[in-house]
Amino acid sequence: MPTSTLPSFPQHVLREYALLADGERGIVVGPRGDYVWMCLPRWDSEAVFSTLMGGPGVYAVTPESSGYVWGGHYEEGSLIWRSRWVTNDGIVECREALALPADQHRAVALRRIQAIDGPARVRVVLDARAGFGKNKMTRLSKDGGIWTAHSGPVRLRWTGAPDAVHTQGALVTYLELEDGQTHDLVLEIADGPIEDDPPRPEVLWSETEEGWRVRVPEVETDVATRDARQAIAVLTGLTSTGGGMVAAATTSLPERAEAGRNYDYRYSWIRDQCYAGQAAAVAGVTDLLDGAVGFVSERLLEDGPNLKPAYTVAGQRIPDQTELDLPGYPGSEVRIGNQVMRQFQLDAFGEALLMMAAAARLDRLDSEQWRAAEAAVAAIEKRRGEPEAGIWELYDDVWSQSRLICAAGLRQMAQVAPTKQGGQWNALADSLVSQVSQDSLHDSGRWQRSPTDERVDASLLMAAVRNAVPADDPRSLATLDAVRSDLGSDLYVYRFRQDERPLNQAEGAFLLCGFQMALGLHQQGNDAEAFRWFERNRAATGSPGLLTEEFDVVQRQLRGNLPQAFVHAMLLETACRLANPWPSTS
Repeated sequence: MPTSTLPSFPQHVLREYALLADGERGIVVGPRGDYVWMCLPRWDSEAVFSTLMGGPGVYAVTPESSGYVWGGHYEEGSLIWRSRWVTNDGIVECREALALPADQHRAVALRRIQAIDGPARVRVVLDARAGFGKNKMTRLSKDGGIWTAHSGPVRLRWTGAPDAVHTQGALVTYLELEDGQTHDLVLEIADGPIEDDPPRPEVLWSETEEGWRVRVPEVETDVATRDARQAIAVLTGLTSTGGGMVAAATTSLPERAEAGRNYDYRYSWIRDQCYAGQAAAVAGVTDLLDGAVGFVSERLLEDGPNLKPAYTVAGQRIPDQTELDLPGYPGSEVRIGNQVMRQFQLDAFGEALLMMAAAARLDRLDSEQWRAAEAAVAAIEKRRGEPEAGIWELYDDVWSQSRLICAAGLRQMAQVAPTKQGGQWNALADSLVSQVSQDSLHDSGRWQRSPTDERVDASLLMAAVRNAVPADDPRSLATLDAVRSDLGSDLYVYRFRQDERPLNQAEGAFLLCGFQMALGLHQQGNDAEAFRWFERNRAATGSPGLLTEEFDVVQRQLRGNLPQAFVHAMLLETACRLANPWPSTS
């Protein structure tokens, strides 16, 4: 293929994308070895590669063979990805990673191409377009075989492609490898000048391997051990140096085509962060737990009862939602920013207390973080009766789930608090449960969504799982049965019935809720059924093993932003809990 014609990189179904991440930013990798999404210098910055959203900007290593079959896998306990192609001539792999330790201002993308079986010829294309595609590469220069360039405010340095040709704004080269031969490419992308000497690939790889080894410990579970450890890697990769964890690496991947449900999730949701912290506590991943507790505590101490549902990973305000002039992933428009800053979500205080109680049991809650817990309690006491957006971020109502999860958090913190304080917090929890029983107990004996909404809601499973009320309480049993019968389908769970349509026509199944169903069944001692729900939901993925928010049961497709942090957090917690009898308290 002549270098004068640039290849195209069409979009793929979500299950075929992998993620590289270093905590400060991420790269979405497609099956053609194409880097289709990357924001710099941090998660919520403007994109340098925008192909995922139908825009320009890509960095690809692809077999030149006219026919090949793609596959790949993560190296265990890391986000080091191996793209693998079986061609007509042999097998070629590309080992990929964002280098560790991470630099907040410079990303280093490592690519090691290897001819595994027979010779290989690959095409390499670098077309950086900062500003969501607005800025082509300029001021290209080659010195000693090393390329440098600008793309708007972004600076690039590229080693390993001395023979690249500049064509149509991109750098293109072809690499020929003999059987067993390897070739390294190192791309540095920074928000300022790159003035030091080019790093050596073997040093970068060694430091990156060690970085993942330290960050992702072995997990003590014999249930889905590899997936559980991979969930730790995903959560770690999404967590910045300051402890803020993005809800997902992407924006605007639609939950349902042309339904307007496409959002920017490149921010730190308090609830999601707490899910990850609780999962880390169960799995014994203290670094991840400490980061989550620290980030949430700082927000509570700063904002108290005015806690926002989400922040940037730096703890700053999220910009209002705007739309970009990009084609978008099929079925959606491209949006950046998020309207969530205008909402109040009561349940975030309860989730914060649940996470802090888990940290306290491990003796990992310092005096400032205790003050943050007290601020959360004070906020619950002050705002418990106000209408709010709830876990699903809908219209304002007095949601049952929010009040019950706050009761659960209060009970858990009461167990680790001084006697007098614990007594007061238990009394507040009792008051919340009593209130929900009075205004939101359905005639059938189950919890209903709110005083004015009688529908079943899968989020109410967690009232028992988190011990707001006992597991053997009739209300817990009735709710579990109702969610399973009314919202369960083919061992997947939907959040609630949107309308009179069949469940799968209104939205996708919610993978978070599928794992929560497994937890609820395990809590009841029904382990065989719990495993069935767990295995079904964790299998809703492709080769990379990444999960999104929703799963289209009929079409067997992932829907929503990728990867969804709280789904991986719940997978991790469920895998760890299923390995042991349910504890008497948790």
